[in-house]
Amino acid sequence: MEVQTSKKEVIFYWGAATSAHQVEGNARNDWSDFEREHHLMPSGLASDHYHRFRDDFEIAKNLGHNAHRFSIEWSRVEPREGEFDELEIQHYRDVVAALRERGLEPFVTLWHWTVPLWFRDQGGWTNGRAPAQFARFAARIAEALPDVRFWITLNEPNVYTAHGYLRGNWPPGKRMALGQYWRANRMLAAAHKKAYALIKQKNKNAEVGITQNVIWFSRRGNFLKDFFFNHYFVRLVRGTQDFVGVNYYFSDRKTKQYSDMGWPIDPEGFYQLLRAMARYQKPLYIFENGIADAKDDRRAEFIHGHIAAMQRAMHEGYDVRGYFYWSLLDNFEWDKGFGPRFGLVEVNYETQERHIRKSAWEFKRIIEGALRT
Repeated sequence: MEVQTSKKEVIFYWGAATSAHQVEGNARNDWSDFEREHHLMPSGLASDHYHRFRDDFEIAKNLGHNAHRFSIEWSRVEPREGEFDELEIQHYRDVVAALRERGLEPFVTLWHWTVPLWFRDQGGWTNGRAPAQFARFAARIAEALPDVRFWITLNEPNVYTAHGYLRGNWPPGKRMALGQYWRANRMLAAAHKKAYALIKQKNKNAEVGITQNVIWFSRRGNFLKDFFFNHYFVRLVRGTQDFVGVNYYFSDRKTKQYSDMGWPIDPEGFYQLLRAMARYQKPLYIFENGIADAKDDRRAEFIHGHIAAMQRAMHEGYDVRGYFYWSLLDNFEWDKGFGPRFGLVEVNYETQERHIRKSAWEFKRIIEGALRT
């Protein structure tokens, strides 16, 4: 599918997304320790994607995808401060090569919430050295993956800081620690800016940004919620984004249908937020849009409705350049464990067998239809 913009024609990317801790298995990081300390379901082997990535990418290829978003597990690559594991770096080179071999464009996320234990023990994202430490990691990965064009430095920093420093149900487990909340946001923004500069230095063709979780607050009087949740962090990093990533799951409205997570299904909110995020005058990529639906009886309609909303925005001139469903695979859903089923591909966690859901084939038909237009 070619999307006409005011400047030039660009490829539209269709795909799905994963994150390392949720699918790879057997990580040792702040989240794995948090699971044990708080008696949460352990992530364990997860979806064993660490060993099965080639087969999983073959599925994505057969489903018509031309791109895939994945994340680098920082704790694997830099298990001790300043010491990089070359075998693990080679693993991610192999991941990129496997995507290329199948015609899938890699979109690399550098931080999808988990951090190494040494980083946690120094204060995590409230440590004044955190931006430089993250930028060093980003630069090493950019050197190792010189042909990667698309880089997402941070995934949903707004969600991470809310859960980690206000609600206290995610690492580092701080409740209503307002000072640390604001400091973590500032350190994350500084980390992005440093990483942005270094990635661009290593790769002049790189396109770098963050991706932000957004909620459509439909009711009047919700200006502050909208500003602080949807826009505050994006504004902190303005001037250091080549694109704006959008992750959308639900709005605050009461709707007729809900996901297994109890989230309202609201494509109209998606459309409204694409219009709102266009204010930053950067290309938009939908890096996460998905539904927990174990029976697979709402997913196809969910995908149809949200892609229709996206295409409506595009027809009105909004510069959207990619859509990534969350997720390619069933995965470990953080403090919710293995219960929620987001995947286009069902995973039997006992046998690690994969089963492509009917909705995944429907998504393929949508992609094929778009490519013909």
